[in-house]
Amino acid sequence: MKERIKAQLLKVLPSAKALGQWLLLSGLTGIACGLAGAAFTWCVTHATNMRIAHSWLLFCMPLAGLIIVASYRAAGMGNDSGTNQIIASVRGGERPRTLLAPLIFLGTVLTHLTGGSAGREGAALQIGGSISARIGRLLRLGEGNVNTIIQCGMAGLFSALFGTPLTATVFSLEVVDVGHLQYAALFPCMLSALVANAIPRALGLSAESYHLQGAPELGPMTLLQCGSLAVLAALVSIVFCVLMHKTGHIYKKYIPNQYLRSLAGAAFVIILTLVEGSGDYNGAGGGIIELALEGEVHVPWAFLLKMLFTALTLGAGFRGGEIVPALFIGSTFGCAVGPLLGLDPAFGAAISMIALFCGVVNCPMSSIFLAIELFGGDGLLFFAIACALSFLLSGNYSLYSSQKLVFSKVERKVIDQNAH
Repeated sequence: MKERIKAQLLKVLPSAKALGQWLLLSGLTGIACGLAGAAFTWCVTHATNMRIAHSWLLFCMPLAGLIIVASYRAAGMGNDSGTNQIIASVRGGERPRTLLAPLIFLGTVLTHLTGGSAGREGAALQIGGSISARIGRLLRLGEGNVNTIIQCGMAGLFSALFGTPLTATVFSLEVVDVGHLQYAALFPCMLSALVANAIPRALGLSAESYHLQGAPELGPMTLLQCGSLAVLAALVSIVFCVLMHKTGHIYKKYIPNQYLRSLAGAAFVIILTLVEGSGDYNGAGGGIIELALEGEVHVPWAFLLKMLFTALTLGAGFRGGEIVPALFIGSTFGCAVGPLLGLDPAFGAAISMIALFCGVVNCPMSSIFLAIELFGGDGLLFFAIACALSFLLSGNYSLYSSQKLVFSKVERKVIDQNAH
């Protein structure tokens, strides 16, 4: 009897050991990411408010670009690939340097301060990955554990910024190798996300949340309407991905000097802002997303302008992320097109926003959880079918070139044998 009990205890010992290890490591990572996320959120928010209050800051964008390029080059990271490097590092590639965190922090704040069109989540993934990789090096963790703790950092910063711990957890698992989840990292990432999320909330920084408006009754016609909007959103997601990648390549081809490239990008954004006149497309555009989710869009082509502003900003070397602009593009597109399909404009904005997010990141489960955390459980089946269609129809396109599709989207076939 004693031998049987001993044998059973030996079976659960590795799990108990892993639990104790990740309670410590994930908790530590979550605290570090929560504090960094709170500071980053505060700085970006105040930078945005300053830009809105002082419109002349737009003309400081060329100087901001020069500072960003100079800081990265001084750190020996002039060719840093940003979020792509973080995603690749989870597979055991080159680890993110500690200097990446302050560099992307500064670069993103300067981009928002001077009116560049960018989000925050790209910086969040990079800051979180850099901080957690440093923790892994200090504690001399093995290869597999370093990969996991980098994912914990990604989940922690994402959760701290958006207040969506479940989405952050699944996204950090799903975005690396599409179709292949490392479930061993599920608990560590979730704990890190929960701890990190609690810190900004305790400091009085609110999480992202919206009220779902105009949700129709579930039925064949409404499913068809939502499905049609999701198909269109998937096509828009492809256009956005192609535009983001092509713009960067064009910049590098015709303006190889990084300093001149940043000056050219700043000039394009300034000119477009002055011509357009509203300032809606500078910064992340959170206010426009809120308006769209209330059923209002200033112009039907707002999604096209946001794509252009974002591509010109990030392609020129300014720092930030693409996901909040993607939410802007999706919500304004759905608000404008939804009524043409018979949907309430506010509900069309919500469906299209989630569907387009799914299309550009290839993370259907994360997208469904995002809908739940942002809008509650209302309309869940509509969001689920929209994500399924967008994932299927967005093909092999992605905002992240280092992301790998392990399995085909259209048949049960392995594409990448070299993924985890």
